[in-house]
Amino acid sequence: MTALATIRDLTVTYRRDGGEVTALKGINLGIASGERLAIIGESGSGKSTLALAIAGLLPASSAVSGRIEWPGLAHAPLGGRDIGFVFQDPSASLDPVMTAGKQIAEVARTHLGLTWAQAFAKAKHLLERVRLPDPDSALRAFPHQLSGGQKQRVAIAAAIAAGPKLLIADEATSALDTIVQAEIVALIRRLVTEDGMTLLFISHDIALAAELAERIAVFRHGQLVELGTTAQIVGAPTQPYTRALLDAHIGLDAEPLLNRAGLHA
Repeated sequence: MTALATIRDLTVTYRRDGGEVTALKGINLGIASGERLAIIGESGSGKSTLALAIAGLLPASSAVSGRIEWPGLAHAPLGGRDIGFVFQDPSASLDPVMTAGKQIAEVARTHLGLTWAQAFAKAKHLLERVRLPDPDSALRAFPHQLSGGQKQRVAIAAAIAAGPKLLIADEATSALDTIVQAEIVALIRRLVTEDGMTLLFISHDIALAAELAERIAVFRHGQLVELGTTAQIVGAPTQPYTRALLDAHIGLDAEPLLNRAGLHA
């Protein structure tokens, strides 16, 4: 596979209360074009910091060393155009005073040079693709008029509006109930496959990651501690920490999980 991005010796430190906290320590990782890669780990493991670093969204309080190269692009990536980002809480990421349709259309108009009429037509099409009931009503709806799952579908529609090469979903299902989680995972898988996007799926839930990703990277204390195919990580992990993540899912057994993911140990 051709590399979309290559992360070399990436270290990220935050300045807080007169001190420093190192969130990532010397990360080396390649992301292949068209692959589905999951980053898993407990809270504070550095996985979301990695997502923000890749998207160029780190706060000003951060200090960064190392580099991220983009051999799969002919230019430095542009957020919104080359990288779509789906955040954990759509209630926080969506503008509460702007309709769903306008938020999606604005992305398309900004990055694709469409007229407002063309952008709204594209927004309606995207709402149909994310399978929101009654797309015409959803276009005019404000975020507070939508359920949590509906809001996340709007956020996903906005994230893919400009046809990005890379879609980053950072804990995009953790604020949702179990049934809606499964629906969103299935939606992301379908959209990524249809559009040929590369997916970076950030989660603390190894079961969800296994159902969606082809490879899994395990993070702990800001370090990459294990990397392999989903079958390797779930079926035969080499690190005690990865096994602990598996054991944290009560009753989780590798074989049924691999079967659901269409894999074999």
